[in-house]
Amino acid sequence: MSGNEEEGLDAAESEVDPEPDPDTDVAEADDDEQTPDAESGEPEETADKEEPRLDEDVMPDDEADLLIPVEDYLAAGVHIGTQQKTKDMERFIHRVRTDGLYVLDVSMTDQRIRTAADFLGDYDPEQILVASSRQYGRFPAEQFADAIGARARTGRFIPGTLTNPDYEGYIEPDVVVVTDPIGDSQAVKEAITVGIPVIAMCDSNNQTSNVDLVVPTNNKGRKALSVVYWLLANETLDRRGAEPAYALEDFESEL
Repeated sequence: MSGNEEEGLDAAESEVDPEPDPDTDVAEADDDEQTPDAESGEPEETADKEEPRLDEDVMPDDEADLLIPVEDYLAAGVHIGTQQKTKDMERFIHRVRTDGLYVLDVSMTDQRIRTAADFLGDYDPEQILVASSRQYGRFPAEQFADAIGARARTGRFIPGTLTNPDYEGYIEPDVVVVTDPIGDSQAVKEAITVGIPVIAMCDSNNQTSNVDLVVPTNNKGRKALSVVYWLLANETLDRRGAEPAYALEDFESEL
């Protein structure tokens, strides 16, 4: 690698998604619907992440064979965690920066994208559901669903979607993919209730007790989510023997 340690992104390229607003938050659920994050007391991260730096120390093995060059992961800020770390996510963290931000191990992100693709490749596309309440996760999640033939529920996840057969929008997927276990806690809770496995994009501040497969990543950054969903879509298509025909630009939402 080059050893370039200068800050290389404009602020516009590294904007982070604010926490879900009250109109999309799970707090609107019925009174008897409790959210996992409320029960655990997990602190919600504010949208104050610094812009990604082209800081090359992001994994133990500099020679790791990655899906894309490590510089591309860095440019998207996939490695930038929060200033909070849970015990669950400790094994996915490579180091902590001097400014207090945790740096996720990019090689583990890469590995988990492959593992998730292996897992999703065994399912009927229409039986895969992707949910994303985060603003910056909605477009790439929808593009991911379109690319692999899955179903998407973005924005506020309506209570009963997976648990109430009388609800008009009721569906019975076999696996659920979420952008953030905090913002998508309603989807996670319902998936657990009906016994559906959950794949989740998890940041350094996430708890993962209700997640079956963790993909460690910055799950608040626009570019980071675009890259991870793009790679996951193409790798899933590859597992099915289909030709990945999507470019990263297809997954990038406009500011």
